[in-house]
Amino acid sequence: MSDNLEQIADLANRVTRSTVAVIDTVAARGGFRGEELATIGQLRDQSIALIQLLENEGESGPSPEPIPDEV
Repeated sequence: MSDNLEQIADLANRVTRSTVAVIDTVAARGGFRGEELATIGQLRDQSIALIQLLENEGESGPSPEPIPDEV
């Protein structure tokens, strides 16, 4: 992977992991309204899918941070 693509993959990895952590924290605190839950769930699922793609792509490189536990 070129240096630029590696930077993009690293940033995407960090952003998606942070997204999952924020969603899980806010959900645990009851911070979402009922009508928002489907959209928030889709965003979380998309983030997890991207994390898994990045992990599969980078299996030969250093291991990524673990996915945060669900709340």
